[in-house]
Amino acid sequence: MKIAVGSDMKTHLAETVVEELKKRGHELTVFGALVATPAPWTKVAIEVAEKVAAGQFDQAVLFCWTGTGISLAANKVKGIRAALCGDAQTAAGARKWNDANILCMSLRATSEEVAKEMLDAWFSNAPSADEEDLACLRYLEEWEAEQ
Repeated sequence: MKIAVGSDMKTHLAETVVEELKKRGHELTVFGALVATPAPWTKVAIEVAEKVAAGQFDQAVLFCWTGTGISLAANKVKGIRAALCGDAQTAAGARKWNDANILCMSLRATSEEVAKEMLDAWFSNAPSADEEDLACLRYLEEWEAEQ
């Protein structure tokens, strides 16, 4: 799977997730502070989200200090469903019920172990085929198209 990874800060957690994704066989491209600084969270989020929305990447993982800013910015891009997750159950639900395509994590609050658990949950769950879940996603897509 082609995965984009972006962060506004180069930290041990971000580098650990990059290495973990490589070990799992994903094709990676890194953005933001993982390449050069300065890397404002707004620009990192929008750049990566636009590439995911355009189909250049299947999924993405984004980081900022709280995870909130980068997820808010990424969600400004049409077709993006960026989910700020703090645990594996939330990551699994974001993929299953929300068909989220960008996993966002807090650099401050996420341990290395929890990040790996979230990656397990994220990549082992597919979007739900339940009609109620699909109807919610269709509603979002229709709403976005009207904006």
